[in-house]
Amino acid sequence: MARSGALPKDQRRPRRLAGGSPGPELDRLIHEHVRLGIVSALAVADALSFNELKAMLRTSDGNLSVHARKLEEARYLTCTKTFQGRSPRTEFRLTAAGRRALERYLDHMEALIQAVRDS
Repeated sequence: MARSGALPKDQRRPRRLAGGSPGPELDRLIHEHVRLGIVSALAVADALSFNELKAMLRTSDGNLSVHARKLEEARYLTCTKTFQGRSPRTEFRLTAAGRRALERYLDHMEALIQAVRDS
């Protein structure tokens, strides 16, 4: 059980090893390559449609749906469903929490890379 005022596990800074290098824990939610692709693509675009993301990531409808739902449940992205004429349109946007999670993930990866280079 988390202490009152403590950050949830997914919002904590990476643990540090002796010498200041980050510990082995990564945000497993973002680390999976399709989800990392989704979050990264949305970090540089205001919004992307389901079909745009599917084409960018070269993945199937089902695979994209499953991974997008996990990110939505974590509140890393929002999903808006509308119609253009008679055609459904699903659009995704990165949330502030999703952007922070990606920035933490990138900081962690950069620290790992630097630790390897410094060794």
